[in-house]
Amino acid sequence: MTSARRCAMIVYGTRPEAIKLAPIIAELRASSEIAAHVVVTGQHRELLDQVNRLFGIVADDDLDISTPRQSLEQVTGRVLSGLGACLRRVRPDVVVVQGDTTTAFAAALAAFYERIPVVHVEAGLRTGDLSAPFPEEANRRLTAQLAALHLAPTPAARANLIAENIDPERIVVCGNPVIDALIQVAARRAPYDDPALERAPAPLVLVTAHRRESWGEPMTGIASAVATLAAELPHVSYVIAAHPNPIVRDVLLPPLVGLANVVVTEPLPYSQFARLMQESSVILTDSGGIQEEGPSLGKPVLVMRDSTERPEGVAAGTARLVGTDERRIVEEVSRLLSDPVAYASMATAVNPYGDGRAARRSVRAIEHFLGLGEPPNEFDPLI
Repeated sequence: MTSARRCAMIVYGTRPEAIKLAPIIAELRASSEIAAHVVVTGQHRELLDQVNRLFGIVADDDLDISTPRQSLEQVTGRVLSGLGACLRRVRPDVVVVQGDTTTAFAAALAAFYERIPVVHVEAGLRTGDLSAPFPEEANRRLTAQLAALHLAPTPAARANLIAENIDPERIVVCGNPVIDALIQVAARRAPYDDPALERAPAPLVLVTAHRRESWGEPMTGIASAVATLAAELPHVSYVIAAHPNPIVRDVLLPPLVGLANVVVTEPLPYSQFARLMQESSVILTDSGGIQEEGPSLGKPVLVMRDSTERPEGVAAGTARLVGTDERRIVEEVSRLLSDPVAYASMATAVNPYGDGRAARRSVRAIEHFLGLGEPPNEFDPLI
């Protein structure tokens, strides 16, 4: 690093953050103006490491905060204390965080305490309900109050920020870099480690569930719905990409044991998960990022939540909120798999989340913020 170059510290700790920041890290490392200093917190250790290996990212600093069943306050405290020392040593010009994780919020707070500007990637997502999703909605709202530059994925996200009195001059609509990452990885068509996935016949329904607000009774409804679907539509394969959290597994998996057309996998490397999304017919999820990734691959996404911070997909027709009620989930999946018109209306809708150039726009926005270049042309989805 030469003294003339500026420094951007990129901080992340979970798999979704790593996937979405990987294209931005690559762009920064290709920049002649800004050097990238990567710090991982290790909030989700194994899943994070998988993504870093996939994209060839070697962290400059690793806080390694992960402990079994750690609480939110433990994550926040460990990120604050560990990152504070790192910031004082490196003294970056900006700190880049992504999304709505506890790592993102704590890193933004640590940077604020050191009077270092925060760049928030995927800024402006809102459900309007502080408790859903929990703690993500609070994390992203708090991060917005600390950020100096807001990289919004869509015009709707920009509007949310403006409604909260964020200076419009500090907001740039870039698209979502998850689309950049997905396009790159999906083209590789990685082989599966689990031979059961190679054997699973089409049509295939991919199921992911892990959010805190889904724990307990909602997760029971999800498990019952998949078990009912497996019995009523025995020609369909159901793949459960199981989250490692035992609180999730102990409720979700027991009703599915022994069902011949249900495959339960361990967490897949992102390259294999991208292929699995490509090969699925319907995606059933409570995830946030999959609401963006599925439509990019032309897959209908049924969102097992009552609200979403990504309403653009619902408005465009690529996603539908179905909640966690067993009967509603069964009805919606059955309809898509039996009605070609209903399926096509979701599968062919325009994806509002990105065009594969979000990372370049993001880096140009950071360069402009630092006085190093012209602002980027903003992303304007055709919806």
